[in-house]
Amino acid sequence: MTEKIIILDFGSQYTQLIARRVRELNVYCEIHPYNHLPKWDPSIKGIILSGSPYSVRQDDAPKIDISSLQKQCPVLGVCYGAQYIAHSLGGEVKASSTREYGRAHLSYMKDESPLLKHISPSSQVWMSHGDTITSVADDFEIIASTDSVKIAAYQIRNTNTYGIQFHPEVTHSTDGQRLIQNFLIDICGCSQDWTPDTFIETTIATLRKKLGGDKVILGLSGGVDSSVAAVLLHQAIGENLYCIFIDNGLLRKHEFEQVLESYRHLGLNVRGINAKDRFLSQLAGIKDPEQKRKTIGRVFIEVFDDAAHEVQNVKWLAQGTIYPDVIESVSVKGPSATIKSHHNVGGLPDFMKLQVVEPLNTLFKDEVRRVGKALGMDTTLLGRHPFPGPGLAIRILGDITSEKVALLQEADAIFIHHLKASGWYDRVWQAGAIFLPVQSVGVMGDERTYEHVICLRAVGSIDGMTADWSHLPYELLAKISNDIINQVKGINRVVYDISSKPPATIEWE
Repeated sequence: MTEKIIILDFGSQYTQLIARRVRELNVYCEIHPYNHLPKWDPSIKGIILSGSPYSVRQDDAPKIDISSLQKQCPVLGVCYGAQYIAHSLGGEVKASSTREYGRAHLSYMKDESPLLKHISPSSQVWMSHGDTITSVADDFEIIASTDSVKIAAYQIRNTNTYGIQFHPEVTHSTDGQRLIQNFLIDICGCSQDWTPDTFIETTIATLRKKLGGDKVILGLSGGVDSSVAAVLLHQAIGENLYCIFIDNGLLRKHEFEQVLESYRHLGLNVRGINAKDRFLSQLAGIKDPEQKRKTIGRVFIEVFDDAAHEVQNVKWLAQGTIYPDVIESVSVKGPSATIKSHHNVGGLPDFMKLQVVEPLNTLFKDEVRRVGKALGMDTTLLGRHPFPGPGLAIRILGDITSEKVALLQEADAIFIHHLKASGWYDRVWQAGAIFLPVQSVGVMGDERTYEHVICLRAVGSIDGMTADWSHLPYELLAKISNDIINQVKGINRVVYDISSKPPATIEWE
């Protein structure tokens, strides 16, 4: 049984980052909404309580039973989590002039504390809280302070319950990863056995037991996730895996042929289906982004189902769902506003009559790449940028036509070519061109033009949960812009997107 850390999410923007830091220490962890606690089992080695946009003083603030958690395993409260523990066990939390945002430095630290072992006494930490713990119960011991916050960290005496008012998961906390390591290894006793090799070994064994001799069908997308899922399944069940790669007419230039060839080199049993006309005809006239996604999803299922029926006695549908898909599809406090539909998360139409298997749904994107590397997959395939399930449909703002797709494919191909030629492709997490629903005046030779506008988007990220725009050199951007305008007839203006996520998303739709 794999040991694990449970992270209870109170809605913090940093919750996924806590999980990433835990995983980087080769310790498996899971994020659960605070109001959907998992059943207790001996594999749970510790619990981390996240921050929250709420104040513990609000009537509708998230609440849990701290006492019951303490009896089960070590507990670490971060920011709101620390304030909630203190508040619920007799302390006081106030909004006051002692609140802190941004960088701070420890001014006092208890050296003997196992949580703070090997941490500098003046270590820089990152604060992000409007409330402050102003007093704690008698059985609480203060183990760290800053100049303006006396109770920056505490331990409940004779227990393994700790609270910190700063965020160790962000890089601005210079010893933050060491603190997390102290909690995981010294306090929780984790053995750091969560590695790509152990994941592969246990996943293949689990798949063989779960699937037996059943036939499985998998829709390949050309991306890293579905490709790694396919290789894992192939190693587990061999020829019982049937792969389908559908050309929806919304892929990048020449992508269908190139990717299909790379799959055959992997030894996969794969069939390519040209369904361009079917997708584009169904998308005609649709401008709403969510409706585009739903239409593409519906047509994909129809095409996929037709292909699946040509394979006799298929029982399972495999998907390349990864952990961020799962996280973003779960609301912390009941129904929430729709950000976007995830094409690979959720149920299947009843008529498909297939069970779902998702071998990667516990992994972040970079972990998927590490697993692919351990499987011996080609680095070119593993290094491919993420590409949205709906393809270029959500990079064409407004309605979709074959002419717009062709223009965008050409512009995008030039953009990606220059990123690769300049060495920037591997320094960028995701890049692509966006077709804007506007035209602008230009001058070419002695003639005025009124043509389309292309926006270039390139971002740096770890797993897509947050992203910052990539600072590409001006000379490179100038060359890309010049080549797109000169070589792609119908485009006379190129712009560059300098928005980060949040508040913007990586894709425009």
